[in-house]
Amino acid sequence: MSKNNEIEAKIILPKTIYHKLCHDFAPKSCFKQENYYFDTKDGLLKQNHISCRIRLFADHAEQTLKVPNDDPVQHQFHEAIEINDELKLAEAKALVKKGSKNLPIIFKYTIGDYLSEHFSDHLILNLQTFSKTKRILANGPENCELTFDDSTYPDNYEDFEIEIENPHPQLIAQVLLDLKKKYHFTQNSANTNQAKIARAYKHRDKI
Repeated sequence: MSKNNEIEAKIILPKTIYHKLCHDFAPKSCFKQENYYFDTKDGLLKQNHISCRIRLFADHAEQTLKVPNDDPVQHQFHEAIEINDELKLAEAKALVKKGSKNLPIIFKYTIGDYLSEHFSDHLILNLQTFSKTKRILANGPENCELTFDDSTYPDNYEDFEIEIENPHPQLIAQVLLDLKKKYHFTQNSANTNQAKIARAYKHRDKI
């Protein structure tokens, strides 16, 4: 189990700028991941600004809750408490398969404990939507890690995004400013801090 305070800037980019950034910053790692999002049928978690997902990698998996930070350290970027439980890949795939059949899921481990404490024992969740991402991690300006995501959704919509996550918001701001000046992209309400789960709901189809 891990728990950390996540501070990040997220910007959806035009495809051409995305590929230019990927070209200019040498990758440290590149991998694929699948994100499956869960909620109650009446959207209880969404109403409380909480997201719940199972993430599949090639050889392992994890389940994650993102919950609001009631005492944020800054207000410029997205900030949330992220709670993670490591899962065996077979266990995670079985949960996703069950969810894809529209069968209810009861989460276990630390996340199950959190849901029981804050909502009710044996809270039943259902698979709502998903996204699939090719992720590149690269070393950016000021030795700050950059994340490049090429994601697709249930209706086959595709988007391209940069994430800058760091515990120091001043560093995020400086790196973001440098990149905007060099690569000539702008930010607005439509392309900034748009969570993948929200985009997955927007582009939801039959699963």
